[in-house]
Amino acid sequence: MGFLFLYQFQTAFLKKTLLFIFLLAYCHSFAQEKGRIRLKKYLTGHLSDTLKETSGLCFLKQKLYTFNDGGNLNNLYQVNPETGKINSIAKTELPNIDWEAITTDSTYLYLADFGNNLGTRKDLSIYKIKTESDTIIKPISKITFEYEEQKDFSPKNIRHNFDAEALIYLNGNLHLFSKEWKNKATSHYVINPNLSERQKLVKRESFKTKFVVTDASYFNQKLYLIGYNRKGNCFLLIFNTKDNSGMFFNNPYQKYRLGSSLSIGQLEGITVNEEGIYISGEEFSLPIIKTKPSLYFIPHNQLKE
Repeated sequence: MGFLFLYQFQTAFLKKTLLFIFLLAYCHSFAQEKGRIRLKKYLTGHLSDTLKETSGLCFLKQKLYTFNDGGNLNNLYQVNPETGKINSIAKTELPNIDWEAITTDSTYLYLADFGNNLGTRKDLSIYKIKTESDTIIKPISKITFEYEEQKDFSPKNIRHNFDAEALIYLNGNLHLFSKEWKNKATSHYVINPNLSERQKLVKRESFKTKFVVTDASYFNQKLYLIGYNRKGNCFLLIFNTKDNSGMFFNNPYQKYRLGSSLSIGQLEGITVNEEGIYISGEEFSLPIIKTKPSLYFIPHNQLKE
């Protein structure tokens, strides 16, 4: 229990200080930006302080779910997509070491406890769960995995490539997109959601994002990735995946700059449906400025193709 408490404390501390460190560091600019979207003008509403560390978004049966990351209560929150207000709270008995992503196969939710800022975790997992009502969560199974190429588990605070905050479900598999602090890239791994034994993940492809990826969504043959760079600038990356090859990064893509975390928060969640793109940002606080946790909505027709 002492190690778990220490890990949760370290994770919460890192979350609070990460972007402050980033704002002081040097970062190359993007040469391939498609354009800019002023995300601030698409504000739907501020989230409750209960969700100040919101870390993912997902629609299931037209209901929008989110949660807080490690060090917080192990609850799922169903929120109003038009206002950001909490409609209901579903309590779970699942440990929240560092929840970072949520996705669905249209029947079940997959809740990913694989946040790994220090690079030391050997208990990376994804919970398959069922919502029997707005307030009851039933765990179905636990999927465990490790990265095949990770051999060193010594602490390397945000200086390694074995963190993750992005997960989608597609064609019967879970697809993980890594948060590579060292390479400023993301790698694509595939996870079988039906295996009970521990899986060794093999890298399928990588893409040099030049920002760290904090969430993903897939809709209508498009992969959506969000994240931020060392200056705290936030980005949206969209891959047009028309070939059904199971690979994403060899397809055409668009890149958009969304604004600064100083004004829109630390972007941590994205989900997409037929209406548009929903993005959540957790509270961002510095001694001289504080941005409230927020929910944004961008209609599809606002994106430049």
